[in-house]
Amino acid sequence: MIDSPWLAAWLVVAVLAAVQTVLLSVYVWEHRRFARRRLSSLPRHVPSFRPYVALFAPCKGYDLELGHNLRPLFEQDYERYELVFIVESADDPAVAVIEELRASFPGRKARLIIAGHSERCGQKVHNLLAATQRLAPQIEVLAFVDSDARPRRDWLRHLVSRLNRPNIGAATGYRWFVPLRPSLANYVLYSLNAAAASLLGTGGHHLVWGGSWAVRRDVFEHCNLRRAWMGTLSDDLVAARVLHAAGLQVRFEPACVMASPLDHTWRETARFVNRQYTIGRCYAPLRWALACYGAAVEVLAVWGAPVIAAAQVLGGGGVWYLPLIVAGFQYGWSFYRGLLRRELAGLYLRGEHPYVKRAALFDACLAPLITLLHLAWLARSLCTQRLTWRGITYRLCQGGRAEVVARRPFAAQPAARNGNGGTRLGPEAPQAVVATSASAAG
Repeated sequence: MIDSPWLAAWLVVAVLAAVQTVLLSVYVWEHRRFARRRLSSLPRHVPSFRPYVALFAPCKGYDLELGHNLRPLFEQDYERYELVFIVESADDPAVAVIEELRASFPGRKARLIIAGHSERCGQKVHNLLAATQRLAPQIEVLAFVDSDARPRRDWLRHLVSRLNRPNIGAATGYRWFVPLRPSLANYVLYSLNAAAASLLGTGGHHLVWGGSWAVRRDVFEHCNLRRAWMGTLSDDLVAARVLHAAGLQVRFEPACVMASPLDHTWRETARFVNRQYTIGRCYAPLRWALACYGAAVEVLAVWGAPVIAAAQVLGGGGVWYLPLIVAGFQYGWSFYRGLLRRELAGLYLRGEHPYVKRAALFDACLAPLITLLHLAWLARSLCTQRLTWRGITYRLCQGGRAEVVARRPFAAQPAARNGNGGTRLGPEAPQAVVATSASAAG
């Protein structure tokens, strides 16, 4: 008999959490099915849609294994494309890596654009505005990639192939973190990112991820994405908002999920997550609110169970075991979701990564802890107005406007914690200085 109002209230929350976790598990299962089907069909899939592509790669500072990340951009098995690298200044440490690769691939058309410093928008947005202000007539598709992720050779081909229908506004991939050393900070960030990635799937309602996406030129110009970007901090969430408002779909392509090397300290993880959640609150408020709701009911259901059970025992209640049973049900489904994500890691990474299996096991076994941290960072993002991204501190103003308030000069390349190290750094139409390789001139 339920004779406690606290128990009754908790049961309501627990039922909501149970429904949510079952639905999420079904969604992740469907994601796995969709990814398996798409990836198994790739060897037989030769796209007939092969437009000319401009591939934009904004860079800033040192990324983990930067040279290894950028090299595949020159080696794509798609012949009709050119590369456009964008940095904020000529003394950016990434310039030396870019120039070395350009010299190694003289047959690949590649440009380097010096965009200059941004003052009233995010530096990445500023770089993209500089790079897209004058598009050559032959460019039919604009593709975008981040410097901290590593595409496979068939990445561009499969990304572009999703744009062959007029109702599709953009195609997107996502990242899958690969921890380079075993640490709590790396495993927590791996888990949070894997949970977000597993929510992609079929349909056209997805957000854009700025590190792996493409849009047809006619859509880019018709939706006036350049104007939408001006003064903002986020390129991808703003693009998704504009495309959905125009009634266009954003399609997810499993073949374009990219491995991203990960080696963070706990402080770097906290800053990364807080930045992502703050940007989400500002530019995708409804999804941010849904994330808050989902995390809150799950935390109350699981972490509240032992409290309610103890209160029942102390109060002489006869159903003290009920909260523990419900919490066990919740944990079982969360563990099952973690196992599904572990399978997804195998599908997407396609190779031996020594710490991914440990991270995936951590993700499955400690799901309640991850959700608690997830909720705490969501709550913290509610109070964040200033954030630092790749050495630049921004203030987010009303309406999503961004202002630069501080800029840290480039530091020397840091000592590697594992292998090739580096720091993970991340509305006027800017004037750009363009450097073009000799092989690409004319």
